[in-house]
Amino acid sequence: MCGIIGYVGPQGAQRVLVDALRRMEYRGYDSAGIALVGPDGIASAKKAGKLVNLENELEASPIKDANLGIGHTRWATHGAPSDANAHPHVSANGRVALIHNGIIENFASLKAELVAEGVPFKSETDSEVAAQMLGREVERGASLADALRAVSRRLEGAFTLVAVDADDTGTLVASRRNSPLVVGVGEGEMFVASDVAAFIEHTREAVEMGQDEVVEVTASGYRVTDFRGNETQGKPYHVDWDLSAAEKGGFDWFMRKEIHEQPQAVADTLLGRFDADRRLTLDEVRISEAELRTIDKIVIVACGTAFYAGLVAKYAIEHWTRVPCEVEIASEFRYRDPIITGRTLVVTISQSGETADTLMAVRHAREQGAKVIAICNTNGSTIPRESDAVLYTHAGPEIGVASTKGFMTQVAACYLLGLYLAQVRGTKYGDEIATIMRELESMPAKIQKVLDAQQQVLDLAAELVDSKTVLFLGRHVGYPVALEGALKLKEIAYLHAEGFPAGELKHGPIALVEQDLPVFVIVPPQGRDQLHDKVVSNIQEVRARGARTIVLVEEGDHEVEPYADVLIRLPQASTLLQPLLATVPLQVFACELATLLGHDADQPRNLAKSVTVE
Repeated sequence: MCGIIGYVGPQGAQRVLVDALRRMEYRGYDSAGIALVGPDGIASAKKAGKLVNLENELEASPIKDANLGIGHTRWATHGAPSDANAHPHVSANGRVALIHNGIIENFASLKAELVAEGVPFKSETDSEVAAQMLGREVERGASLADALRAVSRRLEGAFTLVAVDADDTGTLVASRRNSPLVVGVGEGEMFVASDVAAFIEHTREAVEMGQDEVVEVTASGYRVTDFRGNETQGKPYHVDWDLSAAEKGGFDWFMRKEIHEQPQAVADTLLGRFDADRRLTLDEVRISEAELRTIDKIVIVACGTAFYAGLVAKYAIEHWTRVPCEVEIASEFRYRDPIITGRTLVVTISQSGETADTLMAVRHAREQGAKVIAICNTNGSTIPRESDAVLYTHAGPEIGVASTKGFMTQVAACYLLGLYLAQVRGTKYGDEIATIMRELESMPAKIQKVLDAQQQVLDLAAELVDSKTVLFLGRHVGYPVALEGALKLKEIAYLHAEGFPAGELKHGPIALVEQDLPVFVIVPPQGRDQLHDKVVSNIQEVRARGARTIVLVEEGDHEVEPYADVLIRLPQASTLLQPLLATVPLQVFACELATLLGHDADQPRNLAKSVTVE
């Protein structure tokens, strides 16, 4: 999730761009860069690392200012964070500078085509492919807008592209597909950006771009077309929040914003996972398929929320691969003398890729001869570097300390890993994997449907604001969802909350149930062995003892209605994938309850985003 800004107008573009990048650095901070277009052509500067590195570079080696420019702050996907991989990318002929947010799925074939024509490349990114294609088109005589339309038609995946031409000091063009792009309309000046935070200081009038559209922008206005050149109409709107709030995209907390980003985050995790033969692929795999076929045990190692994602993964991986799977808390792993051999596959899950306990587990596992696959959100971090393979979640920066989209994308990535192993080991046929993948790819829209119905959960939080204890119950994959729901309340609302396997109620936890105690119950889909009926019985057990039952259940399930004080409906999904839906209301509830209690949902006491000490 990169930050993109383009400007044309009377102001010096350099200050406008750098200020905008500062407000969007939460979108990515692996590198930053700008390109300005003046009478002498394109002048650019870019540096790996945080924005301050670019600012220092511009101070040490100034470039000539101009009234037209583009800027980018990067969250690395293709290619490690480096000066060469930083944006903007300039075409080999020097005509075009381009910035990109997203993933170009067919970049490899397009790059091969360009290389065959003798086009040199300076970076490892998929983004440079688009820059070189644009350069080729304008060299053949196309206008920049026509060139961008032609290039966009050929690209597959998700992208926002913004480009400038050295021969035109008054125009910038941008296109989008499955990636955000908004136009800012000022007085005698115009902006394009990933979100309004970039230009809210200058204007609160914006235009939302539609899917598969191109916008041509000059200081006096804009023109929108589809990829074929047909005139279309953007959606103008007025931004009704101020500069400080805009840094959170209009949300009161980064956490709430990140909850709402989950449909896109999960979609990005799933994007580009098939090769030309429609076989699943991971990001970087340095383990042969022959080695993966000899694996006789899988151990998942993680901390906190990532540990609960691993618990969900256990059910899916064992079901799909028929390989025994254990889930370990990373801080305990190497201290209990685990049985690890050369035929053990260790899977580590870490949002930051720097979690100290998890890193130590990686090193211990490799010392014992195990192969290690990392599931991580941070390109180039330590854990992926020290692992044998990595599957990036592509969730974008997560600023809220209590993980939301981080957890959801980790779960999605674990599903991908399980299906990949099933493919390699031959425990699932190709059509079976394709069927599961189709359902997975439908989940972002279903997550959005849950978010669209969140008012019920917000109202529930207001009703329960005086609660001192909340219990969560689940079975099968619903159990780790219950644990995650309880953790969120602990982290940000500072409430006593516990998650239990519903079947364990009669073995002790039911003693906690008293009159009006809120109990959330995650009900599995109907038709899953006897699991559904068992959970319905558990609901009756706690309700008979005075609990207030808050039941998360799929649409169309009417069996639970007599036993539920509150029904929260979920879109239908298979049992193994239901956590992607059932988790969302629990996140919304925790965030709203913390807000009502007057707590800082983004920076809860005593916690840090990344734990880098044991």
